[in-house]
Amino acid sequence: MRFATKAVHSGNEPDRETGAVAPPIFTASTFAQDGVGKPRGYEYSRSGNPTRERLERAVAELEHGKHGLAFSSGLGATATVGSLLKKGDHVLICNDVYGGTFRIFNSVFANYGISFSKVDARDPDSLARAVRPSTRMVWMESPTNPLMVVLDIRAVAKIAREKGLILTVDNTFASPYLQNPLKLGATIVLHSTTKYISGHSDMVGGALAVSDEDLYGRLKFLQNAIGAVPSPFDCYLALRGMRTLHLRMEQHSRNAQAIAELLEGSGRATSVFYPFLESSPTYRLAKRQMSLGGGMLSFRIKGGYRAASRFLESLRVFVLAESLGGVESLAELPARMTHFSIPKVERGRLGITDDLIRLSVGIEDPLDLADDVRRALDRAASA
Repeated sequence: MRFATKAVHSGNEPDRETGAVAPPIFTASTFAQDGVGKPRGYEYSRSGNPTRERLERAVAELEHGKHGLAFSSGLGATATVGSLLKKGDHVLICNDVYGGTFRIFNSVFANYGISFSKVDARDPDSLARAVRPSTRMVWMESPTNPLMVVLDIRAVAKIAREKGLILTVDNTFASPYLQNPLKLGATIVLHSTTKYISGHSDMVGGALAVSDEDLYGRLKFLQNAIGAVPSPFDCYLALRGMRTLHLRMEQHSRNAQAIAELLEGSGRATSVFYPFLESSPTYRLAKRQMSLGGGMLSFRIKGGYRAASRFLESLRVFVLAESLGGVESLAELPARMTHFSIPKVERGRLGITDDLIRLSVGIEDPLDLADDVRRALDRAASA
């Protein structure tokens, strides 16, 4: 079955009892049992819920995995994966990573004796040299947030497999439509379903996809033990959004490509970061690994922080807001917003500077988006 068909039907099969084409939402917190210790399939919604299981199955199918797990947020999923680790374990994290991921490793997991090192995952050999006897996991994003670097998942997966490490890949930016890390050798795929999978900025959720049976059992135990599970209604919203994922990602990608090319030719940006720009250092890898460039891009604007602020405040179609992946276009300043939890010195070293603007390009008319960006660039130039 091809992707579009799976997106429409996975987890959304008609209800067996009623025939309802739109499956019901099971809001029950607890379920009747046929006898002591004889549940009919469900006991308590933290442990399992019919609506959540539909979403979990759909995520697994779209990611070419055997099992899916749904959570109350992307960081809830991250916390659960991190709970596979124990005191003394070490994790390698790619340099350019979401600020919330950095925060949970730096300010939460570190309190429990779990250490981590940042590594330039663009160079797999460098990553291999950074592995310690205590290393248990590699954590990466591709494309990265916010500099849009495409990392070679297959090459990193080979190293992880040889070293006996778990490779977790945050696939939020690409979505299952553009990239499937499990097929490239990843152990765990993570999503913030808040973003492209749901796609409408009206819910918060997370998900994992895995194929390893033992690992799934461990994660399933942790999902229940920690309890960071989504509500049935949020699962329904994610399932509903998933049905149009392929259509939205096509439009997101077309629009983002157009905006990236506009910025590159404007003379107002010192650099533009987008996977499918031919000027991108990882362009050839992106073309091999991804089917389209996606809806995310970032750029450095001439004039520094003052110009960046003026640009953001001058937008009319793009909304100044954090998050991404919704049908509407959003714009933000990572150094002062999504990545502010990363220390300033570290941000500077990574290139997350005050002139770096991140755009989540929506599915609006591309001409309106282009007009909005041009107008904001003109106003920023006079700042």
